[in-house]
Amino acid sequence: MAQQVRERFEGMRRVLIQDERDVLDSLELDLRRTRTRLDQVQRNWEQHEDQVAKNISSAEKAASAAAGESGTVSSVASFSPKKPDASEEEIRLDEESFERLLGTLSSVSRQLSAQLRRKTLLLDSSLVAIDTQTCHRQITVTPGGRGLSYAGAARASPEQPLQFDKVCCALGRSPLAASRSYWEVDVRCCLAWAVGVAYASLERKGRDKGAKLGRNRNSWCVELRNGRLCAWHNDRHVACQGTGHAPPRKIGVWVNYDKGQLAFHDADTTAVLQTFSAAVTPVFDRAHHRFTEPLYPAVRFLKPPERQMWPNHLELCHPVTP
Repeated sequence: MAQQVRERFEGMRRVLIQDERDVLDSLELDLRRTRTRLDQVQRNWEQHEDQVAKNISSAEKAASAAAGESGTVSSVASFSPKKPDASEEEIRLDEESFERLLGTLSSVSRQLSAQLRRKTLLLDSSLVAIDTQTCHRQITVTPGGRGLSYAGAARASPEQPLQFDKVCCALGRSPLAASRSYWEVDVRCCLAWAVGVAYASLERKGRDKGAKLGRNRNSWCVELRNGRLCAWHNDRHVACQGTGHAPPRKIGVWVNYDKGQLAFHDADTTAVLQTFSAAVTPVFDRAHHRFTEPLYPAVRFLKPPERQMWPNHLELCHPVTP
């Protein structure tokens, strides 16, 4: 496997090196052409300089020989400044073309980096589903356990011991089995939401912080509320990084259980929104990033801003290569 990985990367390096050579060869060709034009311009100016010197010499002789100034004026008046020719006009840096080239190279670099990051994440992809016994009564789950919709009216069903009774939340059907796991949640059809992971010991009853994602030591999440995306744990939060003008359409969740690492991504761009780690925790408590219990996927529907409709749908999607 290591040999195959090395061969694939070596192939990509060969392609990039060849592309680099092609671009540099093109620039070198432009440089040679420009030098040829410069040589011609220099010769033209040298000829013009010789002609001007001859005219000055003739004017001085005419001035000394003439009795009046009319001949001098006439001779000097015949001089004219040299106007730039076509060759000179062509010799300039094509800044617009150069900026386009740099922009293209930057775009290619970003795309390659994003694709490699995504492919690396997909190596740990896991298929997750929602446990209907944990869902709040206003959450409807599709038969496969991957689509969740918020319903205005609570469904008529007996209350389950593991069910959230006040907080509109749901947990995964089973804990993360692998040491490393990655999955995605499509949040495009939701105005306010929270996506994360939680221990099974997360409280299910009441509206206290113990039952809300990120408001306790038993859960971690990223949350979109009033258009702001923040990461929460232990009732502390920070604004997420790597976000553009619009909220992410898909959230990627990556967990390395053995190393106590958790990362939230914008799944479309692979940009890291927030990381939780036992090694680097500038805001959150370090001790609680060594996971002490099995982790379950978790989602929550939040109340949207006033005068807006409630959010209605979240989808746990199976990550695929673009």
